[in-house]
Amino acid sequence: MELALNDDQTMVAQTAAAFIAEHASIARLRQLRDIQDERGYSLDVYRQMADLGWTAMPFTEADGGLEMGLAGTILVTEAMGRALAPEPLISSIVLAGRAVAKGGSDDLKQAWLGPAIEGEKVLALAYQERGARYNLHHCQTQAVRTDAGYVLNGEKVLVAAGPLAEAFVVVARTQGAATDAAGLTLLLIPADAPGLHVTRQWLVDSSSAAMVAFSDVRVGEEAVVGHPDDALPLLEEVIDGGTVALCGEMLGGMCEAFDRTMAYLKERKQFEAVLGSFQALKHRAAYLFIETELARSATMAAARAMDAGEANAKALVSVAKARCSDAYVKIANEAVQMHGGIGMTDEHEIGFFLKRARASEMTFGDAAYHRNRYAALNGY
Repeated sequence: MELALNDDQTMVAQTAAAFIAEHASIARLRQLRDIQDERGYSLDVYRQMADLGWTAMPFTEADGGLEMGLAGTILVTEAMGRALAPEPLISSIVLAGRAVAKGGSDDLKQAWLGPAIEGEKVLALAYQERGARYNLHHCQTQAVRTDAGYVLNGEKVLVAAGPLAEAFVVVARTQGAATDAAGLTLLLIPADAPGLHVTRQWLVDSSSAAMVAFSDVRVGEEAVVGHPDDALPLLEEVIDGGTVALCGEMLGGMCEAFDRTMAYLKERKQFEAVLGSFQALKHRAAYLFIETELARSATMAAARAMDAGEANAKALVSVAKARCSDAYVKIANEAVQMHGGIGMTDEHEIGFFLKRARASEMTFGDAAYHRNRYAALNGY
């Protein structure tokens, strides 16, 4: 498998890095956190990202995309990860957007996917429930069939980009028991649907999510995304794509935390010598660098396997997420420790990376979950 960037990908990576350096910073994230911004990100910055074509990357030309796949998308999420940019590219595009692209009708694509690619509408995937952990088919939200369509009742939690999203792609149970793999249906529901209520949640890394409750929410048959009663395969593919994109973001975060720490070790003096001259710290730095390179290779391999539809794509996604979860937390922990006392303060920016590492570690499955998944996929 080729793990080098072609000319187009190199240009995307350079453009993304330059844009993020100019328009995004940890200071901006801090300000959004401190004022508890109702959206949690900048809609203006997000629309500029759309103008650059970032929101079109994973889609086909027929759907208005650039056909750069996840291999192109991770170049953007890596740049975003370096600045902890909170814009909902993964939530709206890689998760909900790809679900609509792969399973939505032409009418749904015209009404929702096109505006999402343009950055005019934000979508969100509502799939997690209390007590489900990482079980994608643990679903107690009920969608009862009627002559006019479906009536939904239930609740979703930790819906990324949920506050102020214009629509939700919702996983609902239309058949079977709460943990059955069969009997799930994806439905696209506008945020202003009667009976739909959104409650903001704040995560440890200052990003915003939402609890979304459904009380007799009514939608027609045209709201179905994919195959009724058989949504699990599409949901798994969408979550795997989101996992790969998140690995790109985690890669950017761990690389930035590593770079900042190396710069600090080269300038901070102790006992009349720069910290970076101490042999023990050199060994630790070398280990962390190896971790970033392993995470990069695993993430690139997973993205390319997903784009090519390879048989081992799911396994490679789990390899990437397990490696990135372990590496990001390890590097962020070491970064805070090597910065010493100042690294523990909120005034210093390095702590933001540790918080994002902890939140990202648990998103879409932690390292233990993905090691177990990898083993199961390989027959163990």
